[in-house]
Amino acid sequence: MMKKIVLLVLMMCVAVIFASGRGQQSGSSSGASPQGASGTITLRWAFWGSEARVKASQEAVDAFKAANPGIEVNIEVSGGTGDHFNKVDTQLAGGAGPDIIQMGGNFPDYVAKGVPLNLNPYKGSILNVSTIDTGAIEAGSINGNLYGVSTGATIPALVYNKSLLQRVGAPLPKVTQTWEEFRSYLASVKPRLPSGVYPLMDFGSTSSGSTGFGYWLRWNGTPIYDDVTGTTKVTAADAKKFLDQFKDYRDNGFIPPADIAAGYAETNVDSSSLIAGKVAIGFIVSNQFANYQAAIQDELELIEIPGAAATRALWPQLSQVYTINAASKNIDAAVKFINFLVNSPDAGKIIGNDRGISSSSTFRQGASSVATPADQKVFAYHDVAGPHTSPETPHLPNDTELNSTLNLIYQRVAFGQANTTQGGQEIYDLLVRLARK
Repeated sequence: MMKKIVLLVLMMCVAVIFASGRGQQSGSSSGASPQGASGTITLRWAFWGSEARVKASQEAVDAFKAANPGIEVNIEVSGGTGDHFNKVDTQLAGGAGPDIIQMGGNFPDYVAKGVPLNLNPYKGSILNVSTIDTGAIEAGSINGNLYGVSTGATIPALVYNKSLLQRVGAPLPKVTQTWEEFRSYLASVKPRLPSGVYPLMDFGSTSSGSTGFGYWLRWNGTPIYDDVTGTTKVTAADAKKFLDQFKDYRDNGFIPPADIAAGYAETNVDSSSLIAGKVAIGFIVSNQFANYQAAIQDELELIEIPGAAATRALWPQLSQVYTINAASKNIDAAVKFINFLVNSPDAGKIIGNDRGISSSSTFRQGASSVATPADQKVFAYHDVAGPHTSPETPHLPNDTELNSTLNLIYQRVAFGQANTTQGGQEIYDLLVRLARK
């Protein structure tokens, strides 16, 4: 009788332990929520975009689910950024935010509120960052912590007319060069070009922007603005050096004379001196390449702006970023899904360039297999230029005033109404004034 009682007690203990074990949910170290009764984890992915984006995104979800049984992904779509963030903000306030949230350049605002998850613990494990351009990782990071994974980016570039150079028997430029090598190249090309055609567009400053000036300052190691101290790192001597370089190009016929250059706003193909046949080499950002190629019968190619390899002076301008809600109960699964979206060649084939030129080399491999020839050239350029990028320099307050006033000073020097010393001082005074606003 005693043996039966002992056996009965033992059986009851086992039952209690088994029931207790079933009640404990297996999850990740990051606090993943329990799986549903069917053993399925369900993620919510919020983004904005067109019908084409929705279709491609759903196809990417289907491909992910096929490779990852047990993880469902429901998409929550808004037509534009305004609707998207209004809806997401309401959900977050109610404690019911999506697991994966697409954001733009505003993601630091949400980091300040504690919304996006710090992804550093997942780098190198669930999230493969070795394939992603260094500059894109840094651009998605704050204080060394990764919060936003780039969906895609565009990078400044030089675009040259390959057909024109071949017709005149000129050598083709190297993809990566120093400024010294580039000047020698321009000097070798100039005598071969027809009268009225110049080797290089004047991209020191245009009526539409100051990107060329910003790049040169990054290469020079003097960022235009330090948002921590609220000052510029540029001196009058730096600005003079910049003006001297383009004056040298102008004096030697490497760029068009001021009156010709001023006739081209260089905003798009309609106002481009390259497309108009006035120069052999122009300045664009990489996502413009397909439009430029479509606007001309000659074959175009992309190369880096000189000096990028040594200084990482190029930068990726992030299109959008994927973030994970820090309050998500399925964090490991969400990171796994983001890793698929940014790194999988299969995702590349499906999504393509819809969210920008991917910063991941493996994604680009997939996207390039179904891309147009123009897109393939952009992918190849990003493969070279991506490792030569670093985060974008903070913009000066009153960026619009910088563009317009800088161009006025630049034009005065170009037309000989001021020398480079005077122009350098005026640029410095402008930067100091804007930094204090």
